[in-house]
Amino acid sequence: MLTKPMKQYLVLLCALLSLGALHAQNNAAAVAAAEALLEKQPSAQEAASHDIEEVIDASAEARQRAELAAEQAKIDSLSKLLTPAQAATVDSIVAMRLRLQRKQIASCISTDSLAVLDTLPSGHDAVQVILYANNTWRYVRNREIEKDSTIFDRYWDTTKLFPYRDVEYASLPRATVIQLVDSTNGYHTPYKPAPVRSRYGPRRGRAHQGVDLALKAGEPIYATFSGRVRISEYNRGGYGNLVIIRHDNGLETYYGHLSERMVQANQWVEAGQVIGLGGSTGRSTGPHLHFETRYYGQSFDPERLIDFKSGILNREYFLLKRSYFSIYSRAGQDFEEEIANEEQDKKEQAEREAMRYHKIRSGDTLGAIARKYGTTVNNICRLNGIKPTTILRIGRTLRVR
Repeated sequence: MLTKPMKQYLVLLCALLSLGALHAQNNAAAVAAAEALLEKQPSAQEAASHDIEEVIDASAEARQRAELAAEQAKIDSLSKLLTPAQAATVDSIVAMRLRLQRKQIASCISTDSLAVLDTLPSGHDAVQVILYANNTWRYVRNREIEKDSTIFDRYWDTTKLFPYRDVEYASLPRATVIQLVDSTNGYHTPYKPAPVRSRYGPRRGRAHQGVDLALKAGEPIYATFSGRVRISEYNRGGYGNLVIIRHDNGLETYYGHLSERMVQANQWVEAGQVIGLGGSTGRSTGPHLHFETRYYGQSFDPERLIDFKSGILNREYFLLKRSYFSIYSRAGQDFEEEIANEEQDKKEQAEREAMRYHKIRSGDTLGAIARKYGTTVNNICRLNGIKPTTILRIGRTLRVR
């Protein structure tokens, strides 16, 4: 039996729950569930510390069941008005929306340093199970059996940076759904989690076809998705040591300024495989990775796919719209423009660091402030938009350099 204080507690709790827009029948069910739980407790003190979570959980479940039942009732009523073909279309749209929802997908484990213990059949000739020495395993495609000729044969060129010259922009679909990962295709951030130093898109009227990630020379660079190396060469156009990988979904990823390339053209690679080491080759002002994502040669913002600061892939399926392609997209990055941007960034940073300020105190004059900082009254007035006759207010901050 419940004690009087415990009954009063339950009544108060149920009253609070009712304010949360729960139905009366859900409240009754929650109270009944809570009372049953409380009777099993060995003491009122233990019950009071435990029952609140049980009551809330029971109420939340009842509310969720009611909401699901209401949604299902709406779907059932609408389904009666649709033809089978229309219903199938609605189902496919709902399924696609679910696939395109944002998900957080962490990098897979890099297996470069792991010894392979065994290769086992999976029941499908095109897929194998690889066992590693650290007691992990992964599915790997048997490329001798499964290879999509439309992806890895059409426009395949291991010498030309841009083999898509006869693909017109207008011929590309307005939108296409791209599956980024599945059970046999994993993901790995191209470099360890790091903030983007220079983002994609035009800056100061100059185009930037990818993102730049600052790094230490000699650190490993990874294949972002599984695929086949199309180009591995020293590019004299500014990329320096460059690796381009075409993936099973048709995307291509570019890895520029590498100090060393560790893969060859036509080589199959898996997501997370080390393909090179970071560096500063080509037209570069310092060690960094220049990373691009392209579809039929058209560049788009890699940050639509990857949160580089955390290293997380944002989704499993990606709706690539033609409007995402840069109007400045061309065969490669103009690194003269990139260097001009970097030099301008450094100049602006130096100017910001050189800025000095003075907080006005009692007795200060513009002349005294100018002499203290080795400048002139006119210069202080110009920097602050004031006149030599402006009254100085105590506590105000003036820029003096």
